Amino acid sequence: MTRLKIAAACLVLIGAAGFAGYRFGVSQGASDMPAKPETGATSKTGDVDPQTGKKVLYWHDPMVPGQRFDKPGKSPFMDMQLVPVYADGDGSGGNGVSIDSHVTQNLGIRTAEVKAARMGTVLEAPGNVAIDERSIQVIQARTGGFIQQLGVRATLDPVRKGQTLVTLYAPDWVAAQEEYLAVARMPQGVQGDLTEAAKARMRQAGMTPGQADAVARSGKLQTGQGISSPLDGVVTEIAVREGMTVSAGMTLFKLADLARVWVIAEVPEAQARGIAPGQSVTVLATAAPEPVSGKVDAILPDVNPATRTLKVRIVLPNKQRRLVPGMFANVRFDSGDRQDVLQIPSEAVIRTGQRSVVMVDAGSQGYVSTEIRTGHESGGMTEVLSGLQAGQKVVTSGQFLIDSEASLRGTSDRLASPAGASAPAAAASEHEGAGRIEAVNAAGLTISHGPIPSAQWGAMTMDFAASNAAMLKGLKPGDRIRFRFRLNRDGAATLSSVQPAGAEGAKP
Repeated sequence: MTRLKIAAACLVLIGAAGFAGYRFGVSQGASDMPAKPETGATSKTGDVDPQTGKKVLYWHDPMVPGQRFDKPGKSPFMDMQLVPVYADGDGSGGNGVSIDSHVTQNLGIRTAEVKAARMGTVLEAPGNVAIDERSIQVIQARTGGFIQQLGVRATLDPVRKGQTLVTLYAPDWVAAQEEYLAVARMPQGVQGDLTEAAKARMRQAGMTPGQADAVARSGKLQTGQGISSPLDGVVTEIAVREGMTVSAGMTLFKLADLARVWVIAEVPEAQARGIAPGQSVTVLATAAPEPVSGKVDAILPDVNPATRTLKVRIVLPNKQRRLVPGMFANVRFDSGDRQDVLQIPSEAVIRTGQRSVVMVDAGSQGYVSTEIRTGHESGGMTEVLSGLQAGQKVVTSGQFLIDSEASLRGTSDRLASPAGASAPAAAASEHEGAGRIEAVNAAGLTISHGPIPSAQWGAMTMDFAASNAAMLKGLKPGDRIRFRFRLNRDGAATLSSVQPAGAEGAKP
């Protein structure tokens, strides 16, 4: 019994000694480890990160980049720590956006140099082929009679010059012929001036000189007189059928010559001032294997109220008759070369609706958003009037990705209001779009709209809240509309006005 007590006491002593040694090792190891800095308690926006040497702009959750925090900590959205966002370049918070070279390559970002080159003033406009109204011929009945036979029976049938269009029996013509033939059978000594008088009588009855001469040559009565086509062309109108009775002055046919046609181009009224009669143009149509050259005939005093375009009439040769009325054509107005101008690829320009912006490769400062003023466009190039200098490089592919990153960091002022305006004021600026109503409800509209550059939106279908119920009155699904809206801090869109497409008055 005594031995058992002694053994138990020894085991207790050994366990106590082991636990004491473990605690000493742990405490000693902890004292040897460097203390972890508690940056969360001291770091704040504007401080310089000692590890990177860059100034911290703010902290954010990469999964929710639009939400910013002024100090580090754990993300309220995800089970992860917030990530700092640093100022680019020299750490002063400039307006450049730096992107790693590997990321640049993966994103496919390309640049082009701003350079001076010759640029022609070229305006392109859509148009339609039309009949040259100056070539239209109207065939009328010169006397009353009956239609015996038709040479053409359908509109747009081709006709040749001299082809018989209709054979007409005219009692007045028959009577005039009989008078002439009766005089012609008299002895020559008796005829005197009666022959010429009888021939003039046929012409007075409405017969053409050729028809009268044919009767004189044949010496026979011709009861059915043919009316021939005066041109090569097509029949645009037929007003008679076989067996019909016609009266003097009645329209029988309308013919048009397609050897020359018109092209009616729709030119924006703001750009029509650069067009003048006699100006050379190039017309490209699907049916024409090569572009056809023509001239501006007139600028018609007719403005389309829906598209705000002027009609420009162009005369075009069409000897092979390949261009037919109603055919679509693309018209290029070229006023010749101009002096060297600064130009960049048109794809580099970001148009917000009110301003034009490009992303400039500023080297060590990153990509900088720069506002420019543009001029003419030609051949995929845009003239730069101000904002850039020769030798600079602009982003031509991937600029929208850079611009989005700049907007998230708050370093781009492209969508901001003028200097001094606050961010909420910029967000509250109005945007404009056009689209079709998909649904109407008490709260607003569901609209399928096209791209809205000022809001950096592509084409999509989305809901818009109505600022008041009155603006929804009379609207229904399927209506084409133009609308204005504002975005709040959360990105929700609220309509400020709605109007039918092409209308001038908006619904408040």
